[in-house]
Amino acid sequence: MSLVIQNLQKVIPIRRVPLRKKIEILKKILGVQQFDLGVICVNNRTIQHLNSTYRKIDVPTDVLSFPFHENVKAGELPQPCFQDEYNLGDIFLGVEYIYQQCRDNKEDYYSILTVTLAHGLCHLLGYKHSTEAEWQQMYQKEKQILEELNRITGTNLQPLTKNLF
Repeated sequence: MSLVIQNLQKVIPIRRVPLRKKIEILKKILGVQQFDLGVICVNNRTIQHLNSTYRKIDVPTDVLSFPFHENVKAGELPQPCFQDEYNLGDIFLGVEYIYQQCRDNKEDYYSILTVTLAHGLCHLLGYKHSTEAEWQQMYQKEKQILEELNRITGTNLQPLTKNLF
């Protein structure tokens, strides 16, 4: 259904149209196009505050996902009972952090932004990477959806969790 992209920072420019197109394709690949989604772009200070508050890790990060359906198991879709429950949740993108990482690693910012969004969407759908087994499962899902996105868009994106374990 609806996709809301909010840019709450002024440090890094955001091109919303290509971002929206990639998110819509990812939602379709995942079979969740009927669900609402919020994507909020924030600076280092805001993402660090959220990371500290919710994960007790007081440093900036690239992405934080806040699922609407908290008990979804990886590989299953939410099963809403009411129309208001057709919501995946919110993804906070630390765009300043992502931009700095891309600059340091000589990677394309918009490509990594898309990969980071795919990662955040997997988290909203119950995927985790706390253990090696969870990482393997999440890596396979990210790889699958990015391969399909690459096929559709002609890109060559790789999973964010590629070198995690």
